[in-house]
Amino acid sequence: MDSGVLATAGAEIYWQAHGEGPAVVLAHGIGGNHAIWYAQIDALARSNRVILFDHRGFGLSRDFDARGRDAFVDDLVALLDHLGEAKVALVGQSMGAGTCIGFAHRASERVAALAICDSLHGIAEADEVKAIMDGARAKTAAMGQIERVLGTTAPRELAALYAQIASFNTADRHSLTGRFDARPAADLGGKGFPILFLCGIDDRLFPVEAIRLVQAEVAGSFLVEVNDAGHSAFLEQPVQFNDTILSLLQMAGHVGKGGAAHSNTAGYERVGGEA
Repeated sequence: MDSGVLATAGAEIYWQAHGEGPAVVLAHGIGGNHAIWYAQIDALARSNRVILFDHRGFGLSRDFDARGRDAFVDDLVALLDHLGEAKVALVGQSMGAGTCIGFAHRASERVAALAICDSLHGIAEADEVKAIMDGARAKTAAMGQIERVLGTTAPRELAALYAQIASFNTADRHSLTGRFDARPAADLGGKGFPILFLCGIDDRLFPVEAIRLVQAEVAGSFLVEVNDAGHSAFLEQPVQFNDTILSLLQMAGHVGKGGAAHSNTAGYERVGGEA
């Protein structure tokens, strides 16, 4: 593993890199930081260079000028320039998807594939989508963070781990500054790379009904719906999540020589939990 801290305009950005091969960037949500991806690193780093980072104000990163979301895309551009990565696959969960979508609009030539996971950040809400999202926002406004982001079947120890990881963040959903520029869903299509929408069936924050409507507007995209998962499918159903991302990377031709780590590959958990 390599790691470091990059000084950017008004911030310090902590990063890690695992493995070798074509780069995959994992961008965390508002309750996470680089540590939240513990269930993805091994599977994805077998054939790819997996880049984790903390958004400014989260984990080990610092937001000195308090620009928050306004600077997230700038920070990612600076980080990838620093790491010498000309073309990457982007995997964004919730808030992190807004960063990845903004990067894809700004520098589409640098994107090999885009995964938008449990999120519509950075996408303008058409009337039908807004009606669904307004209902979800009203229902979840008074919920605690754990209730918002994990499904009802998530084990208690997963909730405890999530809370511990989130405790290292300076920013939270109440204090985070800035905003993502929202563009119509259709603007994402036709950029020359595959786009995956992934959503937990039980997601309270971004209901799958809204995700379906948006995905239908994005040319060249497809949707994977994850059973028994809420807003954090990557935590609640990591094998299915990882297999889906690995398939996206293969679809994009963005894999190295290490061989895929799908669930039927020796050394990676088999479907059904068989060792």
